[in-house]
Amino acid sequence: MFRFIVFVLLAIGLGGFGTAAWIAIHPPAAGPPARKAIMVQVVAASRALGGGYLLKPADMTTIAVPRGREGPDAIAASPEALAGAMMLHAVSPGAILRAGDLLRPGDRGFLAVALHGGMRAVTIGVDTITGTAGLIWPGDHVDLILTQLFPAEPRPERRVAAETVLSNVRVIAIDRRLVQGDDAAKEPAARTATLELTALQAEQVSVATRMGRLSLVVRSARSDDEPEPAPGAAWAGDVSRIVRDGMVAAPSARSVTVYQGSAEGQEVRF
Repeated sequence: MFRFIVFVLLAIGLGGFGTAAWIAIHPPAAGPPARKAIMVQVVAASRALGGGYLLKPADMTTIAVPRGREGPDAIAASPEALAGAMMLHAVSPGAILRAGDLLRPGDRGFLAVALHGGMRAVTIGVDTITGTAGLIWPGDHVDLILTQLFPAEPRPERRVAAETVLSNVRVIAIDRRLVQGDDAAKEPAARTATLELTALQAEQVSVATRMGRLSLVVRSARSDDEPEPAPGAAWAGDVSRIVRDGMVAAPSARSVTVYQGSAEGQEVRF
């Protein structure tokens, strides 16, 4: 009986060893490889955005999501391409931006929706210098500075003056013209900025465009509770000690620079 049990155990052991050897020599067939998900890049909010807000590139980011899970109307453009678009309703941080969430400047009715009640949209011409070198974005708040020349003034310190004619106005659109092809010389120097103004401010800007050169000055995004006093006018004598001390000789010939709208100034001598 004892021998029989030993033989049975040996048979079981040999059978198990043979089975293990056979599995090692003939591994089971591998299943089909797991399909790698195809990712797509979409635009999402980098922070909480409220309705009526004009987008800037810093307000957006791009995230990768599996294709098919981005949902309908997800936007695959770059954040820079959406700069200036207006949010139609609030979104939370990380939310995927969709076509129905915003209105772009080229869409019909954009200005009418972007303006607050009772306000007007006024467009002025600016160049790469007066427009702060292209660093102004829709939604920024700016001051409007008027610079005037008085060539007939006998006192040198009173021939040039600058003053802030409007303070803390909102930019609602910027006209950016792209270079055609690779020739940078074809890029127009003049650009336009559209401001949100009251009816009286719109009239003041219309007059100011005929008086001299307008420049935009970007204000801080941090709002102060205390109202800021209006700055006084700055004259040439306030800026330059040489002019103030009378070290500048009177010009032998007089000239006037004429500005027409957003066109470059034309000097007329007499």
